[in-house]
Amino acid sequence: MIGMNRNRTNDLRKFSPHGGLDRTDIEILRLLQNNARLSVKEVAAEVGLAPSTTHERIRKMRENDILRGAHVDVDPKSLGIGLEALFMIELSKHNRGTVDKFLDEIVCVPEVRFAYLVTGRYDLVVHVVVTDMQHLKKLALDQFTNKPGVIRIETSIIFDARQRHELPVFIPTK
Repeated sequence: MIGMNRNRTNDLRKFSPHGGLDRTDIEILRLLQNNARLSVKEVAAEVGLAPSTTHERIRKMRENDILRGAHVDVDPKSLGIGLEALFMIELSKHNRGTVDKFLDEIVCVPEVRFAYLVTGRYDLVVHVVVTDMQHLKKLALDQFTNKPGVIRIETSIIFDARQRHELPVFIPTK
């Protein structure tokens, strides 16, 4: 019995972080990136698989950290958010420990949505959400400019944005 299972042709293939996804997996990911609320049954119907096979593929993708979570898209205004901005921050020291500590600290600030370590004139770009200009000023002064190692902070207000949830596929599919 053990030898038979080892040679089965319909076993799910092993995933690797560098690929191992076939066209069906890519289609499942495309569907879920655009609507994480789809049921396994709905996904299965779209990709032409049995629900049990689709469920197993999704489970394997979660297990292998290909699918890392599901999130809802919330209207910021409904939570009192009236303004979004980007802080471009220059640090005095660029050693790994200093940068990692700074990133770890600022992502704990409730108003911080994203923090990016970048190349160029600034070291970090931080996306923040606030209620208004006064809140933005207080946030910049109390949470960022007073941090050790911050040389400069430049603020850009976000007037409007468009977002795409679906990631492009750059790996060859089997």
